Amino acid sequence: MFTGVIVDTLAIFIGGAIGLFIHKGIPEKVEQAIMKALALSAIYIGITGMTSGENTIFIILSLVIGVVIGEFIQIDGNVNRLTHFLASKVPTQDKDSTFSEGFITGTLMMCVGALSIVGPIESGLTGNHTILFTNAVMDGFTSIILASSLGVGVLFSGFLVFIYEAAIVIFSGSLNTLLTTPMIDDINAIGSILVLAIGLNMLRLTDIKVMNFVPALFIPMIVFFLY
Repeated sequence: MFTGVIVDTLAIFIGGAIGLFIHKGIPEKVEQAIMKALALSAIYIGITGMTSGENTIFIILSLVIGVVIGEFIQIDGNVNRLTHFLASKVPTQDKDSTFSEGFITGTLMMCVGALSIVGPIESGLTGNHTILFTNAVMDGFTSIILASSLGVGVLFSGFLVFIYEAAIVIFSGSLNTLLTTPMIDDINAIGSILVLAIGLNMLRLTDIKVMNFVPALFIPMIVFFLY
């Protein structure tokens, strides 16, 4: 039942470990260049993904309502406290802000795509893990690139990815009815906006508390359920 989720998670861990190994031999100037390339890639992914949404007003309302919820319960602050705690327990020199950045960036970039939603649903309903296996290949390469610049925090994002995808597998029966194609497209558009914000933050152009916007991803489902 969880074969696809486990393979995807292992791909993140293995890719992250490879990225950490590469990270040790990268000169600082090259590392900074890779960071900028990652930021531009995130911006590109965000811009192209935003066009998948079909209901612009609904997406805007989801972002507004979501960030109000996120600010109220201080998701960003709580996540940062968690990452600082984890960083203090990790036997590595990578204990600065890059741990938190790697954790948040890795989690969002590997959770917001349509494959991360459709894949677990298909695994739970039919036992077919093809989509998650495909997603695992993509996540593996993504984690290599991210960990090579952002460090060990990317590996820890694998735990949240596992919980997220496993939960979708467990509730796949209900979600298959709830998540229509237009709704998945809107959720993907909202997630792409968050990835765009990550890219802007990585370039130090903005200081957006991206995690406070995460509840926006669930607003379409809540509204549909209440409706």
